[in-house]
Amino acid sequence: MKKWSGSLMLLLGAMIWGSAFVAQSIGMAYIGPITFQAIRSMLGVLALLPVIALRSRRTKKEQVKVPGNTRTLLLGGLLCGVVLFMAATLQQMALVHVTAGKAGFLTTMYILIVPILGLLLGRRVPRLLWGCVLLALVGMYLLSVTEAFTITVPDLYLIGCSVIFAVHILLVDHFSPRVDGVKLSCLQFLVAGTLATIGVLLFEQPDSSAILLAWMPLVYVGVFSSGVAYTLQIMGQRSTSPALASLIMSLESVFAMLAGIVVLGQIPSGRELLGSALMFLAITLAQLVQMPRPLETGDKTA
Repeated sequence: MKKWSGSLMLLLGAMIWGSAFVAQSIGMAYIGPITFQAIRSMLGVLALLPVIALRSRRTKKEQVKVPGNTRTLLLGGLLCGVVLFMAATLQQMALVHVTAGKAGFLTTMYILIVPILGLLLGRRVPRLLWGCVLLALVGMYLLSVTEAFTITVPDLYLIGCSVIFAVHILLVDHFSPRVDGVKLSCLQFLVAGTLATIGVLLFEQPDSSAILLAWMPLVYVGVFSSGVAYTLQIMGQRSTSPALASLIMSLESVFAMLAGIVVLGQIPSGRELLGSALMFLAITLAQLVQMPRPLETGDKTA
């Protein structure tokens, strides 16, 4: 029952992240991408502060030892925040021109890129994963490259975004076991929000009335996508294996396309549907390929 509850939490988190692409697209009708990124990041900080307070009270009451030290937490928050700012800003800029569904699938390419980058860290990559990468490239071609063999700048933003998100995942993988995960998340949002605020002052001229018109997508993405969904991920992964958790969370791309169709009426073309199907197949197979075998997990029970 505990494993099922963890999987359901992760599934709900994937639904929130997927539908957030629609909220991000709607927000672009009112304010600039960097302004949106700055406000959503700061709302994420505000959403996580009560969670941190409750967790701190519980750890003191139960005398639970919190991993890591302040220096490691600050370093992790700084690095993760800088990388998150770069990835999220590229994604937000692309959503000015790209549908929510397409953005969701191209962004989820990070699941394939992470193990490839892992090669640089000396990690082994299953041979079958290269077949998944090839399949994903075909899907990406159908999604991004037109019949005239051209690729748009927003598509390049999303591809770059997925690469940077892969770097972010590796950083989180390194720091999260060493520090409090929620504090790390809150700090990275603070860093990302601060950098975005500087970007707003340099490149955009936000209008307070326009920001108020975009309050609903901002609150949804800032509070629910950043605060609630992250907390669900933390709680869900306590009773779910990393491979299965990644597989469930990759469903955000499917939810992004469904939300785009239902809410925004963004009906994909046959070519885009085929590309999305191939990428979803590649992402799913990639996670199955990387799932540890029973003997590798040490679980010998029947």
